[in-house]
Amino acid sequence: MTRTALASILAATLVASFPALASPRHDDRGQQPALDRSKVPPPGPAPQLRVPAWTKATLTNGAELIVSEKHDLPLVAFSITFQGGADQVEPADKRGVAAVTAAMMLEGTKTRDGEALSNALQLLGTSVQTGIGGESGTIRFTSTAAKFEPTLAILADILENPTFPAAALERQRGQRLVALQQARNQGPAILNRVFPRVLYGTAHPFGQATDEQTIKAITREDLVALHSSYFTPSHALVTVVGDVSAAAAKAAVQRALTSWAAPEQAEHAAHETFKYPALPQAKETTIYLVDRPGAAQSSVAIGLPGPPRDTADYYPLAVMNMMLGGHIQSRLSANIREEKGYSYGVRSSFDFGHGPGAFRAGGEIVGEKTDLALIEFVKELKGIEGSKPITDEELAMTKDALSQRLLGTFGSVAGTENAITTIWLQGLPEDYYQQYAKRIAAITREDVLRVAKQYVDLNHLAIVVVGDRKSIEDGLKATGIAPIVVLDATGAPAGSL
Repeated sequence: MTRTALASILAATLVASFPALASPRHDDRGQQPALDRSKVPPPGPAPQLRVPAWTKATLTNGAELIVSEKHDLPLVAFSITFQGGADQVEPADKRGVAAVTAAMMLEGTKTRDGEALSNALQLLGTSVQTGIGGESGTIRFTSTAAKFEPTLAILADILENPTFPAAALERQRGQRLVALQQARNQGPAILNRVFPRVLYGTAHPFGQATDEQTIKAITREDLVALHSSYFTPSHALVTVVGDVSAAAAKAAVQRALTSWAAPEQAEHAAHETFKYPALPQAKETTIYLVDRPGAAQSSVAIGLPGPPRDTADYYPLAVMNMMLGGHIQSRLSANIREEKGYSYGVRSSFDFGHGPGAFRAGGEIVGEKTDLALIEFVKELKGIEGSKPITDEELAMTKDALSQRLLGTFGSVAGTENAITTIWLQGLPEDYYQQYAKRIAAITREDVLRVAKQYVDLNHLAIVVVGDRKSIEDGLKATGIAPIVVLDATGAPAGSL
């Protein structure tokens, strides 16, 4: 059969199956309607947020349990989340011990070494993740429903019986020391170390950082002690989301964690409260310059300590930040990225948590445009406080973007698990997600201007710039924005310009 004949047969088959393909679509008068390609098609109806239900219970060891059934796919997401984190449990001279402890839990248990653990999880087609962040810790996995209980049994072994082998500790230590060395030559890494120190000082946990000395000081005994006091059910939430009934999930968790209990003498106050030291006295706006010789780009962060998550101003702050630098169409991005071309990406954010997390605006800037970009940053900060009026269209688009962003939250079992856990970690009302769009919609232009002026104090900003001092210092001086202080790559003073 020739190609032409085959093509004819295929075409005939398609027309027979789909008659509309035989000729262009016509209107009632038999005429083909004109397609106006100059107009953007109108958007369809906005999708509706569907928040899944969940049930709550308490395990016999005192841990809280939440189960949310989701039966569209045969998957289950499981987590144990711990209230409190490194900022509550780490001494300043051993920063990093929490992260090392969590990582070392995967290096072997009383029944399996690290390789055997990895192999067992691979056979189940899953993995277990452990970690301790600044204000919380977690141990979690996502598996098929059929492999949920076998994976849960391995997680229980990791949780309760880690052995912290000495050889693995030295390997972990070596890897972290190498990573710290490499970070010394990376602008964003230097910025992420220096910026918090400038804002909070070294007496505040937010301003402290892991370094070579603190990593070298960690001992196996430190890991054992932290594991014993931290990974306890007294400040834990167990979350199960997926293709399993609430009753079956509770029974499975109860069986797997039957021997997991708090030590008799354990102290948990540090996990359950968030008492941060007072912030250092605010300084007048200053540019802090860290020299990175030869850098083609400058890493920039501008900000100051912000409010905790439970502030009454959370919703207007969310709208203000979204408008300023929270998405690709924000003011900062439209100006510095799209119009000026000084950066591939700039943004702003609030680090909401239990403590005074930072407000921060910045990004990676073309080195020779550092001074010009800084001028535009300050211009936009002033603009959000009133010098650049907020239009009705801009306000509506921003609020819609925030509400629509929430729609993908519950699309997966892992996303649903994380969303439920967030409510518990931050002490939010259980109908938080249902009420979110309504709260955002109620924000006015006046609300945005008020919180911008209150929380973005233009007279007390820390402006940290990591870049090639030789090529950018004169331009920074010429902006006249603020005096310049030179710091080294750790954030310690190195002199003044």
